[in-house]
Amino acid sequence: MTNVLVCVKRVPDSSGEVLLSADAQSVDARFVGFTVSPHESCAVELAVKIAEDGGAATVLTLGPDDAVEQLRAALGVGCTAAVLIEADLVGFGPADVAREIAAVVRDHEAAGTTYDLILLGNDAADTGDFQVGIRLAYELGRPVVNGIKTAEVADGVATLHGDSPDGGVETFQVPLPAVATVLEGGVEPRYPTITGRMKAKKVKIETVEPRQPPAGPHRLKLTLPPAQPSTVEVLGEGSGSATAVVDLLQSLGVTR
Repeated sequence: MTNVLVCVKRVPDSSGEVLLSADAQSVDARFVGFTVSPHESCAVELAVKIAEDGGAATVLTLGPDDAVEQLRAALGVGCTAAVLIEADLVGFGPADVAREIAAVVRDHEAAGTTYDLILLGNDAADTGDFQVGIRLAYELGRPVVNGIKTAEVADGVATLHGDSPDGGVETFQVPLPAVATVLEGGVEPRYPTITGRMKAKKVKIETVEPRQPPAGPHRLKLTLPPAQPSTVEVLGEGSGSATAVVDLLQSLGVTR
């Protein structure tokens, strides 16, 4: 029986054009919707799968009251409990987030609920931080493996699989309790069913306040990569362009 805590973050949907706030400290989300990253969707899927041995999967986020939307999405696909640390995300850096998650974990342990495995996304989809998982493991004194794609738990040991630098697979075994960050691609996130959505609406979400004021991200600024230039070459018009098309296909190595 494995209890899993999976941590997600409410982030702007970046499927369209990404804009930065005036101070370049965050993504401007005024004109877009919100979601969680693909890494975290896979982390939720892993958490639900691992907890199927008779355990439970709890989802947690730090963010505004609106982040309940992301918590209920995770509840709709199999998580059974949810925790909201209600706060303005802009003021919180990775160390602040890790500290607040650790406080919830300790409170739950004191109340009799322990988490054998804590899963997070590999990095923040909006700010690109790769720190929360490692900082959380340090706060709790637990082993951590980054960038996993699949995982199994048995006999008090987590077996974690991820890509190796040479394109193969690396496997790590760590004693529980442990922390791991998840990369997308290892599992296929499920979609909530109508029944799942209805159950998710009935779950009471535990809401807590941060334990102390955040120190802040100490970030200089975010930057956007320059737009990739695009060019168009007109080969011709009508039947007169046929020869140019054939020459182009031959230059690309396309043959009959």
